[in-house]
Amino acid sequence: MKNNFLFCIFLCTIIIISCSRHEKSDLDSTNIEYEKAHKFDSLNIYDSAYVHYDKALNIFEKSKNNFGRAKCLSNMAKILDTKGNYFKGIDFSLKAKNLYDTKDENQYYHISDNYNNLGNIHNNLKKYNEAIDYYNSAEKYATDEDSKIIFIANIAKIYKEEKKYVQAIKIYDSILPKVKNSNAFAYARILSNLANIKWLHNKNYDIEPLQLKALDIQKQNNDKMGQNASYSHLSDYFKNKDLEKALIYAKKMYEIAKDVQSTDDELEALQKIISFDPKNYQGNFNQYIKLRDSIQEARNTDNDKFATIVYGVQEAKIKNAENETQILFRNVGIGALICILIIGIFWYKRRKKRLQQEKELEVKNTQLKMSKRVHDVVANGIYQVMAKIENQEDFDRNKALDELEFVYEKSRDLSYEKAGEKKEFSQEISELIAGFNNTTVKTFTAGNDPSVWEKVSPAVKEEVYQMIRELMVNMKKHSQASHVAVKFEKTDGTVEIQYKDNGVGISGDLIYKNGLRNTASRIEAIGGTITFDTKIEKGLKVNLSFPSS
Repeated sequence: MKNNFLFCIFLCTIIIISCSRHEKSDLDSTNIEYEKAHKFDSLNIYDSAYVHYDKALNIFEKSKNNFGRAKCLSNMAKILDTKGNYFKGIDFSLKAKNLYDTKDENQYYHISDNYNNLGNIHNNLKKYNEAIDYYNSAEKYATDEDSKIIFIANIAKIYKEEKKYVQAIKIYDSILPKVKNSNAFAYARILSNLANIKWLHNKNYDIEPLQLKALDIQKQNNDKMGQNASYSHLSDYFKNKDLEKALIYAKKMYEIAKDVQSTDDELEALQKIISFDPKNYQGNFNQYIKLRDSIQEARNTDNDKFATIVYGVQEAKIKNAENETQILFRNVGIGALICILIIGIFWYKRRKKRLQQEKELEVKNTQLKMSKRVHDVVANGIYQVMAKIENQEDFDRNKALDELEFVYEKSRDLSYEKAGEKKEFSQEISELIAGFNNTTVKTFTAGNDPSVWEKVSPAVKEEVYQMIRELMVNMKKHSQASHVAVKFEKTDGTVEIQYKDNGVGISGDLIYKNGLRNTASRIEAIGGTITFDTKIEKGLKVNLSFPSS
């Protein structure tokens, strides 16, 4: 048996080496896919860039080119960061870090760039200590003085976020002389940031002279994003000193932001204008809401498209791996099949573990987006009430209280967790469904017995609660139904949930555009399935199924 097994290994090795040599001989001396990806990346066409980086990565893997693989993973990680997929971006950047050769000075530029991206991602996640460590590593491998200054300035920005103004001022004071005569672009930006932080540290500090000096340099160098930041700093500075000046600078910021198509800065400028211009409050606020909603819709569409591309890339990898396995089975004899089967078992276990880890990362991404939605709903609602109180001489107190109560209700709806005594989960579900019962909609529950949930874990219960809530919210917003029924059943270790309403229904291609995307993600996360029956005579029917333990 031992000799046969060794023969299998030997035979498999010969075949693999033969295939590898054949594939390597077909590769061009240059990776054309990488060149295509880099071109798309430079044009900010990230979807196409990501696809071609992945193709280039496959070619580099076949040719055992670790430096090429690392560059592809680094660039894909930066794209993922741009799309807000932080955890997968960290995964790719760490893989790239392990592939770079720190003894090769020719790789230093890419190594420092990869560390900087890890710093940026951790900064976005508000993990400031880790971000500072990565920025320090980026500086260590920086190949020029300008890059070092960028990485050091990134650390100063973190200190500003943490309100450690003294440390931030020391950093800016140390790097300002280094760029004064060599890089007017960087000098003006650092000067503007330094003046702003000195004011944050000491509210009596007059930032106007330095800010106007920075603005003058930025105008000479056509640095519009720098002008945008300087106008923002000046507007904040004059907020409590000269409301007319604050409004003037806020409007200049808004015009620059529109010119460079920086939508986030447009929103920030409009927020300032709303506060500083009470006479035109309603018009400015309506403009803000319209812009915010259009931006969110565009980003959701873009992120959905990109998520589909990432999923397609992963599926292509799996399919490609399956095809290669079929080729091996075709060319190898009985002895080699035994060897492949053994190897395949180990490969399957590792792949299953990796896919599970990726699924956990995706769930974390979803939770991160949900936390941002909580912030947006509560912060924007409270901001509107605060702006009215601050800027309107006479305001209706009762109306303001009603608006605050409305914000509270919206924030409460974002989470099913309630303080107080623990209830039976079946009771929580029944109360959830009954909560949508009103004069126009009648809800019915069947089979929701405590025994259905006996072996279901708390984590799965949480996901089930959210899925049912999403179905009910979708019904309330879109279905126009008058009757809703939810049936529960436990059979052979599986919990079955059937949702049915008599509303207008949803066409197949619109299901995921009606708030049900999260429902599909949740059921997959707990190992279940979801089916939508859109062909019934009237209304919508959804079947959920998942293991009970």
